[in-house]
Amino acid sequence: MDLTAAALAPFVLASLIVELTPGPNMGYLALVAATEGRARGLAAVAGVALGLAILGSAASVGVAALFAAAPWADPLVRVAGIAWLLWLAWLAWRGTTERDEGGVAGASARAHFLRGLIGNLLNAKTVLFFAVVVPSFLPPGATPSTADRLVLAGAYTAVATAVHAGIVVAAGSVHRLVSSPARLRTALRVQALGLVAVAVWLALA
Repeated sequence: MDLTAAALAPFVLASLIVELTPGPNMGYLALVAATEGRARGLAAVAGVALGLAILGSAASVGVAALFAAAPWADPLVRVAGIAWLLWLAWLAWRGTTERDEGGVAGASARAHFLRGLIGNLLNAKTVLFFAVVVPSFLPPGATPSTADRLVLAGAYTAVATAVHAGIVVAAGSVHRLVSSPARLRTALRVQALGLVAVAVWLALA
């Protein structure tokens, strides 16, 4: 079946509400943009978007349903995600100072892209969203096609990316206050503590 605009509208609204709810992605992206600038933050947004596209595509062909049916999968991915956040916190605390092509200090845009991608692939809640929530918005009474599922996954990815980009643009306005090397190191340590807080939030959620 082909999804109509009327069928998509409630899903888009639900996706927007979900993405406006504070979570690990929102916290991480805001921290990166505030401490290292909008360019790095947008690189992380691109990584998160690719991760969402991969998970959405996997869910559309049934992989996420297998994940949801395995009782050990959620805690395993949750622990991996927490460990990843703590590793990023350790790198920030040490003051990792890779430089990108423009010679700007801090982790490179490529590094933040990969961190956003890997972090999102280790987000168990995103997998479960595609496996459990997305199917509930498919029209009842007929077997949904893979194309229908891909349309919903694409809509969610688009909404999430728009929200994430907005967060980065807003948080990036603070970056000019920490542009000096000394302030950058302090900001990176604040980022590290923030990432630890996000990891704790994920562990308790």
